[in-house]
Amino acid sequence: MSSQKNDQMQTGLGRRQFAGLAVGSLLVPNIAWAKDVSGDVVLYDSAGPELFLYHVAENSLALSRATSVQVPATIQYVWPHPSKRILYVAYSNRSASSPGDVNGVALFNVDEKTGQLQPFGQPLQLNNRPINITIDPAGTNLLVAFNAPAELDVYPINADGSLGAKIQQQAPINTGIYDHQVRVAPSGHTVILVSRGNDATSTTPEDPGAIKVFDFHEGQLSNEQSIAPHNGYGFGPRHLDFHPNLPLVYVSMERENQLQVFSLKDGVLSSAPIFVRTTLADPSNVRPGQVVGPIHFSRDGRFVYLANRSDGTVEYQGKKVYIGGENSVAVFSVDPQSGEPTLIQTIPTLSYHCRTFTLHPNGNMLVTASIAPMLVREGDTITRVSAALTVFRVQEDGKLTFIKKYDVDTAKGPMFWCGLLSLDAGWGSNQA
Repeated sequence: MSSQKNDQMQTGLGRRQFAGLAVGSLLVPNIAWAKDVSGDVVLYDSAGPELFLYHVAENSLALSRATSVQVPATIQYVWPHPSKRILYVAYSNRSASSPGDVNGVALFNVDEKTGQLQPFGQPLQLNNRPINITIDPAGTNLLVAFNAPAELDVYPINADGSLGAKIQQQAPINTGIYDHQVRVAPSGHTVILVSRGNDATSTTPEDPGAIKVFDFHEGQLSNEQSIAPHNGYGFGPRHLDFHPNLPLVYVSMERENQLQVFSLKDGVLSSAPIFVRTTLADPSNVRPGQVVGPIHFSRDGRFVYLANRSDGTVEYQGKKVYIGGENSVAVFSVDPQSGEPTLIQTIPTLSYHCRTFTLHPNGNMLVTASIAPMLVREGDTITRVSAALTVFRVQEDGKLTFIKKYDVDTAKGPMFWCGLLSLDAGWGSNQA
């Protein structure tokens, strides 16, 4: 047996162990007020339309909930301005069962000492669900990705941080099908739009996925490049992150449960991945509802982290209970010369469907957030496992050690975003 396989078996948990730990963690009080709180870094976490502020204990990594603010609908994504202490908060009431009619981006000033939020100006009103947002490194433009119908818009950021009117593009752009993320490369001159596509259903054919690359100058998108192996069929990217030191882009492939790595040189993305790796501990046993989610690099480029998400259900005693799968963080070490990733750990999140996670700016902490509760069967017993924030300590070798799980009430809506942000001089390096 390979050392990698041994590692996975040692760090992963079986289904029975997983359920036992998850049930046990429910006995932990939801929020423990920490004695060693540091004001330098705080955690923000969304639950429906509320954005909660947590203080972070510097040594124990304990979380303590402080205050919250509310926007008109469920928070979709948040991005900090690179120089002004302002958070841009995208929201929408669109869901699988409702087309929605409340969409926008709200702005909040951030207190540099406490992290508390104060509304700034009037929200930007939109006519579609803003599933993802980002800001260019110069802090001059907000980019908004919409999923259905797919669209990518650019809004100028004024000198005070407020938003101007949408920039009209000089030429139409092709945004693919079901956009899920937009990022601006560190150069500030390349925009990458991740178009997931959709799996086939019993009534609809598969929608192809793609990665769209654009030149970006003064708010204008041009010279589109479309990366879609096999015409996008069987190609389902969700999120990406940039290697901090190498000209490489790492992409979480939602529909394939893979990490794929592409080169990015002079604004041109390679037409095919140079590395392909599974994110699963057991890729031979993929069950319904198993997909990969967000991806984040460590600041030093030594490790990259992805979230495996699973929420498939089956009927049991008239209830929909979890069918099994992997809800975990996949940890990859990254070769400093080639950028080749190697899976070194998968560790359970002790919750279900982790849609978002965040890394501490100093690299010593990782927090995952699951979107909703799940009914879990253990023998003839059915247990409700709460949605939760799960805290891990990041070791020197990049691997994670479980610290604590905090149950979160998601009655008002799912947890779609969380972020550990530096309040001090490190604000400019914050990412979401």
